[in-house]
Amino acid sequence: MDIKEKYPVPVRPASTIVLVREQERELQVYLLRRSTKSGFFPGSYVFPGGALNLDERDVAFWQEHIDLSPEDLLKTFGSGLDIEGIIAYGVSAIRETFEEAGVFLAQKKDNGKDTFARICERPSTEELDEGWFRRRVSDEDWMLSFSNLFPWSHWITPEVMPKRFDTRFFVAFMPEDQECIPDDRETVHGLWVSPGNGLQGNLRGEIPLSPPTLVTLHELLKFGTMDRLTQATRSRSWGNPLQPIHIKLDEGAVIIEPWDPYYGKPVEIDPDGLEGKVIPAGEPFSRLWLNQGIWRPVGI
Repeated sequence: MDIKEKYPVPVRPASTIVLVREQERELQVYLLRRSTKSGFFPGSYVFPGGALNLDERDVAFWQEHIDLSPEDLLKTFGSGLDIEGIIAYGVSAIRETFEEAGVFLAQKKDNGKDTFARICERPSTEELDEGWFRRRVSDEDWMLSFSNLFPWSHWITPEVMPKRFDTRFFVAFMPEDQECIPDDRETVHGLWVSPGNGLQGNLRGEIPLSPPTLVTLHELLKFGTMDRLTQATRSRSWGNPLQPIHIKLDEGAVIIEPWDPYYGKPVEIDPDGLEGKVIPAGEPFSRLWLNQGIWRPVGI
């Protein structure tokens, strides 16, 4: 038995924000392409996000810089999380979106109108120590906009992966007075795209999506407009944790999603037959096939 199979890689808590907007009555999401040097889905398009920092668990500090009361935090995000977890995941999501996409989901405590062009100047690589975000929030008296975050899904990386995360996916509505700009460090390109066009681009190999990103775009397809998505967020919870099964092939791999009828059962994969099982973008699926760097939905 491989030592990684016997002793799976430890899981790190992480968070992600699905930034959404409406453009010409079309729902769009913001995707960032990870650097090819990244250790996690290199070259893939993902939502902004990353691992939690230790100082993001300081409940006493962060409660003074969040625009929701503890009661409202528990009401919106409390399914499976306590106050410490809610705050840590939410703060991390806002920080990572600031670092990677240049969007700051916050407002001044005094309702001041400092221009975001100045405030959203991200720190240099040398300044990105673990406490930089906390210092900025404290020194400049910001209130983080938890009121603009909504729980969407909960993903856990398959056991055989070299890096593993326990990730909460939030939805957030893009502020009208800001602009998304990739950081050119962890992320090298960004684009706004409708869920349908994103899925089509992935199938053509033009917008290579990570598996959770692909699934999330497929989930968003049924909403179409901002109004319908807004209605959905009002009653959305994290849902059950989703932990796919990763099956390595001689070339590429297959992911079995938790809703697959054979999930958790012995599965035989015929690599030679996968090309003929690719599913058109937008059609239901429960398996993904990694072929030449692109994850594509395939039938059973």
